[in-house]
Amino acid sequence: MAIPFSYILRNLWARRLTTALTAGGLALVVFVFATVLMLDAGLKQTLVTTGEYDNAVAIRKGSETEIQSGITRDQAAIIETHPEVALGPHARRLASKETVVLISLNKTGASKLSNVVIRGISTLGFELRPQVKLVAGRKFIPGTAEIVVGASIAKGFEGTRLGASLRFAQRDWTVVGVFDAGGSGFDSEIWGDADQLMQAFRRTNYSSMVVRLADTQAFGRFRADLDADPRLTVEVKREQVFYSDQSRALSTFINVLGLTLTAIFSIGAMIGAMITMYASVSSRVAEIGTLRALGFRRRNVLAAFLAESLLLGLAGGVAGLAFASLMQFASFSTTNFQTFAELAFRFTLTPAIAAETLAFSMAMGLAGGFLPAARAARMKIVDSLRAA
Repeated sequence: MAIPFSYILRNLWARRLTTALTAGGLALVVFVFATVLMLDAGLKQTLVTTGEYDNAVAIRKGSETEIQSGITRDQAAIIETHPEVALGPHARRLASKETVVLISLNKTGASKLSNVVIRGISTLGFELRPQVKLVAGRKFIPGTAEIVVGASIAKGFEGTRLGASLRFAQRDWTVVGVFDAGGSGFDSEIWGDADQLMQAFRRTNYSSMVVRLADTQAFGRFRADLDADPRLTVEVKREQVFYSDQSRALSTFINVLGLTLTAIFSIGAMIGAMITMYASVSSRVAEIGTLRALGFRRRNVLAAFLAESLLLGLAGGVAGLAFASLMQFASFSTTNFQTFAELAFRFTLTPAIAAETLAFSMAMGLAGGFLPAARAARMKIVDSLRAA
């Protein structure tokens, strides 16, 4: 015979102030835990959506980023003419020879400089990234000192508004367009003509090569052919995988820092839950004795107090998750440790994160309430009634 669930709820309501304070402490920990997971999920989603599954990226072997890479013009031509590269309009290969450079710009409303990615693309660079849409102005004209900026750059950096002039690499560049890349990493970049940027930065080699595959299932064959070609020293990855790899160092840092803070805070929250449940047991000694005298067994008492702890954890989890969900309306920018460039992304709440967060909060409640519940279950009927 189990103790009625309504009895458990009434006990929590009777101590509603203590219940609210304990649940509030748990909610704070849950908030930190959930925002860390949301931040990591937002980072990964931003970089994964940067790439297209049908695209492949070639960089120099041994290079972790495009900035470290170098592909000669001859190598780029060999890659571009591979039979697995798709044909676009006018029978042109869907390939973009690209150069990537970092420059420093002033953030809006701040005195410090931050690194920004300047990406030089070929004429088909936009077609290879269908998620990139112009929201203001127009595309740059190849062969000119014109640039277009990502939405995050336009919002967060000085001198990047439409029609403005930016000076870098000893030249003035005119902002002729603003594009929205759907929340991907391209929103944090500035694009221009690859050949013009290479001349300005005195580069002789491209940084990377992006191609669209005619058959996405042929990626393995395409990679094997490039690996076997003695004229090439390149490594090929699917574009989604390539950009996902760029988040590894920053993702690890976010998780280690966030989960360390969560572990520290959770200890305090569990101690608070334990104190609350011990106080509940002490104030209900006669009540526990009465329950035992009515025929409820030790395991029934144990289950009832554990249920109270779980409900405390669930209440704290729901409250913490509700506050954490508001973070989806905020954006976050930081330096990507692998590219050393500014990257803007959003907090992302997924069903998996919500489930994991609620499970974590209930686990804290269970851990904090186990010892008090065990104490209540071990009480003898005679001693409990005598204490009344």
